[in-house]
Order: sequence, then C-alpha cells, then structure tokens
Amino acid sequence: MLTGLNHLTLAVRDLDRSLTFYRQTLGLRLHARWDRGAYLSAGDLWLCLTLDKQADGAPLASTGYSHTAFSIAAADFAAFAAKLRKAGVPEWNLNRSEGDSLYFLDPDGHQLEAHVGGLATRLAACRVTPYDGMVFFDE
Repeated sequence: MLTGLNHLTLAVRDLDRSLTFYRQTLGLRLHARWDRGAYLSAGDLWLCLTLDKQADGAPLASTGYSHTAFSIAAADFAAFAAKLRKAGVPEWNLNRSEGDSLYFLDPDGHQLEAHVGGLATRLAACRVTPYDGMVFFDE
C-alpha cells in the first residue's frame, strides 16, 4: 500500500547553518522558509528542516520531530490507518497539516509517517495559511 518515500523532516539546531549546508554543499533547491523551518527539494525528494533546540545536547536524530514519511494513495489511506490501529501500532503525533497523515512508530521506536500529498500540495496550503515568517522562493 505504501508507494514510496514521501518526505524527510530533519530537526536542526541552527536553521541558517543547515540551510547553507543543504543548499550550498549539497545543492538542494529552497522552496520556502519560515521562522522555524524550510522546505527544500532534491529531485523528487522533499526535505523539511525544522528548528528544534534542545538544552541537553542529545543528538537531534534520536528525538524531536525528525521522521521518515512514506507516500500513500488517498484511496488506500483509511484502510492502512485502520490496519495499523487494529494491530496496536503506537502513534506519536497528530496530523496538523494538509492531507491525511498517520504518524506511527516501528518496533524500535523510529518515527514514521504515511502521508497523502506532496510538496506541491503542502506549498499550496501554506500559501493560503503560511507559517509565521514564511517566505516563498518559487513562483
């Protein structure tokens, strides 16, 4: 039922430093930036950077909002969500964005998501209701 990797969200401590790395070092394309994050792409990969400052210095990859999202067709979403819920798969977040999403944990606690939609639908929704300080870089 999953159709591929949808997007990757990475928690970062310093948004400017991370944007410099992903844009200048890796060559990703910047689509939008706001006070606490940015949307970039590399080919078909949609990457979100989200500011997540932690006082204890723990690696951000092990905590925070970092997760791996898989694409799923809208027609398959309800059955997929029901299957995971029936199996007792733990959920770690509630969907607050455009499109259907289910945020769940694998047996080792890795944060995963099944998401309907893509970068284009997210950007369209953000143009209607932008995040605080959001600036768009593509027309």
